[in-house]
Amino acid sequence: MRPDPNKKHPVPGYENEIYVRPTVTNPKITVGDFTYIADSEFESHVTNFYPWSRDKLIIGKFCQIAAGVEFVMNDANHQMNAVTTFPFYTLEGWDMSAPDPSDMPFKGDTVIGNDVWIGQNAVILPGVHIGDGAIIGANSVVGSNIEPYTVSVGNPARPLRKRFDDEMISLLLKFKWWDRDVDTVNRLIPILTNSDLETVKNELKKLMD
Repeated sequence: MRPDPNKKHPVPGYENEIYVRPTVTNPKITVGDFTYIADSEFESHVTNFYPWSRDKLIIGKFCQIAAGVEFVMNDANHQMNAVTTFPFYTLEGWDMSAPDPSDMPFKGDTVIGNDVWIGQNAVILPGVHIGDGAIIGANSVVGSNIEPYTVSVGNPARPLRKRFDDEMISLLLKFKWWDRDVDTVNRLIPILTNSDLETVKNELKKLMD
């Protein structure tokens, strides 16, 4: 049986892990093949996201999203360039029109790369870009961009270390294994899961020649 990116439940008989892409209904959320979340649904993890929201959530392929992760979108923000941050315009009975969009903080789309592992209860704040192969520690709050293949932890999340040396990172970013077809990825598994990194480097170089 071949892996099927259109199948909701990739673990037979277990409903609290799903491939995300087949379940998404919001047109402003884009998720790549084989990205999963440790839950029975995904979109409740994307908060402050409305039909009028200007931003998008873009997640790559083969990402691993743990239970309790939350993606906070731009409409969580309140007006910060006035005396009060209280959103009178959202609540019944107050005489305030919605602020001009230029008066509201807006950090753009939230973009998660490929093969990113986001640990349990992490919070991803609006407009963040997380690079391919990054790891986000449990309970981290990510408010700034994370470089590819970087382990980041804490509140606010800070880089802890690079996962690999610069040569390996460069090879992986050029090779882009996540863009290969299912059969090719299956054949690559012995390389992708090999802890002998020098051997992996050599194999990747051969494949890229």
